[in-house]
Amino acid sequence: MVSFAPIALFLLVFALLLLGYPVALTLAGGALAFALALAAFGLFDLEIFGFLPARIFGIMSNQTLIAVPLFVFMGVVLEKARIAEQLLDALSELLARLPGGLGLGVILMGGLMAASTGIVGATVVTLGLMALPNLLRQGYDPKLATGTISATGTLGQIIPPSIALVLLGDVLSNAYSQAQLAQGVFAPKTVSISDLFAGALLPGVVLVGLYALYMWLTALRSPGRAPRPAGEDLTSGKPRSNWKLLRALAAPLGLVLAVLGSILGGLATPTEAAGVGAVGAMLLALANRALHREVLGEVCRSTLKTTAMVFFILIGASVFSLVFRGLGGDDLVHELFAEFPGGQLAAVAVVMLAIFLLGFVLDFIEITFVVIPVVGPALLALGVDPVWLGVLIAVNLQTSFLTPPFGFALFYLRGVTPPEIPTSALYRGVIPFVGLQLLLLLLLFAFPNLATWLPGLLYS
Repeated sequence: MVSFAPIALFLLVFALLLLGYPVALTLAGGALAFALALAAFGLFDLEIFGFLPARIFGIMSNQTLIAVPLFVFMGVVLEKARIAEQLLDALSELLARLPGGLGLGVILMGGLMAASTGIVGATVVTLGLMALPNLLRQGYDPKLATGTISATGTLGQIIPPSIALVLLGDVLSNAYSQAQLAQGVFAPKTVSISDLFAGALLPGVVLVGLYALYMWLTALRSPGRAPRPAGEDLTSGKPRSNWKLLRALAAPLGLVLAVLGSILGGLATPTEAAGVGAVGAMLLALANRALHREVLGEVCRSTLKTTAMVFFILIGASVFSLVFRGLGGDDLVHELFAEFPGGQLAAVAVVMLAIFLLGFVLDFIEITFVVIPVVGPALLALGVDPVWLGVLIAVNLQTSFLTPPFGFALFYLRGVTPPEIPTSALYRGVIPFVGLQLLLLLLLFAFPNLATWLPGLLYS
């Protein structure tokens, strides 16, 4: 019975999450109740909770996680400052004469917003409010329009600086250290969030390219689904000067280069770069005269809520993982993977399938803090490259945001979609983009260098 206790704990917590209980309380409360029940029968040593204060202190003093509130702050400021609206106008004018030009502009804008905010829900809602009316007014097929917005809004999962990559990088770093210590390596190598940012950059660019190629081919083959404009300007009624177009593009591009460039160039840690991004976003908002007292209050409240949620879940996940390891769960998972037929790649494929299915019902934060600490050390002990594994997981989690019927991006967009567009149109429109993301996963399996080449070049 005791050997299967870790599996029973995992199933209990999973069932409680499906019932809709708060994630942090479910992780901590479910694990604590399970441990107390086993301890009553002498099957669990409660002294293991003596390690809990040090774990919580380690979370709260983790310098890397300071990047979370800073990146959230940067994203919310950019959302409130209407910089994204100016960017969409500029890209629409630049690409208006191409087949599917407005759709291409939305995709490129989504990529730039992902590289400057990293918040999926905010990006999907912002694109839905700004771009969807323009796409429908120009005559785009509602399925194509909603699918494009849902898919591009989730690019913040994979394109750095992504909040998901920050959290995933911290979890994988701990898992990598555990895997090496279990193998007797007492001077373990490390994997940093900078490594994961560099590894995710090229796959993110490839995914944006796949989206754009699909839009362009759809417009060529079926012009009625993505018609060109009738001749008038799409936004303001009169064309703007090249200087104004350049100015609208330069602000977000400059911020992206400042943040990502400082990280990838080794000039700053992700936390320091997040500080640069937060200050840069405030300067842009001030330049747009959009940062007044009320807006700053909204930004601070939104940042506080998101950060508190993340750290509360982190503490709950720490309690869960402590009980899981106390039950011998890490040894059990390692044994299962070590005896798995097909070796390393088969084990990774099974985990990817499990994460994909869990993504139907769980949020990326829940999967990151519940699933990855369980399977990560065992996979990394098999010799799996941590950066490659992290990028695979990030792309997989992004795919789960889109997959009907529970894709969170679809729920975000449904809230701002006109009632005359049925939910079935959102589901049907997103299917080709899910296929493109699965294609990227296959490419990563076939060509791991797609994720490992840039980190190796920058940090070798």
